[in-house]
Amino acid sequence: MTGIAAVIEKMVKEYFTTQGDNITDSSLYNTVLQEVERPLLEQTLHAVKGNKAKAARVLGINRNTLHKKISEHGL
Repeated sequence: MTGIAAVIEKMVKEYFTTQGDNITDSSLYNTVLQEVERPLLEQTLHAVKGNKAKAARVLGINRNTLHKKISEHGL
């Protein structure tokens, strides 16, 4: 495994290792998505110098969806 998937796999393994038998988060899926989404949006916007139309194209999402996600994350 390479690239982003390898990084995420490593971080999830670390999470489970540090939690041990105390795994209680019932919304881990949503937590991971939220933690990945914000830096993904930030770095994409940075890479395209704030051009939201281009960022939406790079991300493969609608501009309205991008605008909604920017607002949700307070970017």
